[in-house]
Amino acid sequence: MDTLEQLRYPIGQDQLPEKIGMVNYADWILTIRDFAWHVNDLVKELSSTELAYIYRPEGWNIKQVVHHCADSHMNALTRFKLALTEENPVIKPYKEALWATFADATDDDLSASMKMLEGIHARWYTCLSKLTPRDFERSYFHPDQQALVPLGEALGHYDWHCRHHLAHIQQALRYKNDFSNL
Repeated sequence: MDTLEQLRYPIGQDQLPEKIGMVNYADWILTIRDFAWHVNDLVKELSSTELAYIYRPEGWNIKQVVHHCADSHMNALTRFKLALTEENPVIKPYKEALWATFADATDDDLSASMKMLEGIHARWYTCLSKLTPRDFERSYFHPDQQALVPLGEALGHYDWHCRHHLAHIQQALRYKNDFSNL
């Protein structure tokens, strides 16, 4: 039986390896490359009813997860480019929970967000695949965390973010809004 915490973090919480190197980057870059394809494979045939399935009680539904990933990864690509072109730029955090309530994040039509994910991930992959080990040491400053975030660590976090939300979609499809056994 799944607990609410397991439903919230189906692949576990975001945790980076103690030592990060080019092997990690290579794996994480493949996650970035393939993410939009995996999402599309899961959602392309879903009905409005299925898009409204939530991944846990009081959690987002599938369409919110997809729209959230488009918003989040749009910001991520911008953060990477800022860090590659400026010295420790201060990034702009956003209120993702509020963004997930807007009409564009609750719409059954996923086509715009899927196009965004396909384009963002194609460009992000191209950018990432040409980076040097030194490039992954470049950082941005996250004001909410009050910390510099090296791009290598950020890449690890976004690898987790991709896999985390893919698991949410799979979980929502498995439970079909029936959490009565919890």
